[in-house]
Amino acid sequence: MRSLVTGGAGFIGSHLCELLLSRGDSVIVLDDLSTGKFGNVEHLATNRMFRCVVDTITNRQTVSELVKECDVIYHLAAVVGVELVVDRPVETIMTNLQGTEVLLEQACRYRKKTMLFSTSEVYGKSNRHSFSETDDHVMGPTHLCRWAYAATKAMDEFLGLAYYAEKRFPVVIVRLFNTVGPRQTGRYGMVIPRFVEQALTRRSITVHGTGEQTRCFCHVGDVVPALVQLMTRGDTVGEIYNVGSDEEITIRDLAERVVRLAGTNCEIVTVPYDQAYGPGFEDMQRRKPDVSKLRRTLGAWSPRSLEDILRDVIAAKRAETGERQSRTTGSHAQ
Repeated sequence: MRSLVTGGAGFIGSHLCELLLSRGDSVIVLDDLSTGKFGNVEHLATNRMFRCVVDTITNRQTVSELVKECDVIYHLAAVVGVELVVDRPVETIMTNLQGTEVLLEQACRYRKKTMLFSTSEVYGKSNRHSFSETDDHVMGPTHLCRWAYAATKAMDEFLGLAYYAEKRFPVVIVRLFNTVGPRQTGRYGMVIPRFVEQALTRRSITVHGTGEQTRCFCHVGDVVPALVQLMTRGDTVGEIYNVGSDEEITIRDLAERVVRLAGTNCEIVTVPYDQAYGPGFEDMQRRKPDVSKLRRTLGAWSPRSLEDILRDVIAAKRAETGERQSRTTGSHAQ
């Protein structure tokens, strides 16, 4: 199987590439390295079944050429992270909408089955206990650019499903809830790597808002196999799936758990949303997925616990820091 992974040099994309290669697939990555980095896939570069193309998802000619080469497509390329969405709203809207438009046009032209990556953000600011795939979406007002990302990903879904309805194009849509693990950066606002980095460097843990908002976190090592299974089945075409853990925790409790597992004694401070992201920022107070549809489809799928996730992320971050310090020491010795 020949797989094209757009955004494949990103956190999730790089783990997906590893799994696909381990299955014997050949993999082409298309990434402009704006938020991803080549270092995430550098260890794959010597594999003759792997190729990385550095270009933008909006380049129609490049996309067309790569789509022709592949059998299936995993479309992850997008602008992600709350900080980027707030700071660069034009880029968010144009990249997410135009990129998916170009990709789906070419994928449909050559009839290449595509997995379209969406997000829990599309549920908006509803305060439901948990979110299922058929629930209504409650978006905030358009003058708050924070909701631009959610709106663009919802439009991506509409477009993918329109291709399926009108042209019987084989598309599968996945809505990822908070996915975490090694290689994820806190640079764009992702909460667990940010907390872990702050704890390991003995800085104050900064909790945005009151800390009473709840989230669920799923390890990338559990998410990626589920994605591949959904892609390889024949009964998932035209369907939408929530993918994530349903183990819920408040952000304040998450910070306390990170401090405990990191073995540090960092202060936890709350930072108002307005101070962190600017005036008028709104957030979802709950983001718990209903994953019953996913479990019905895949059978026995059980993601690891949050405790295990945090231990893994902390260990990976410590190892990364040690390698960085070792390289620095070595360069000074020379």
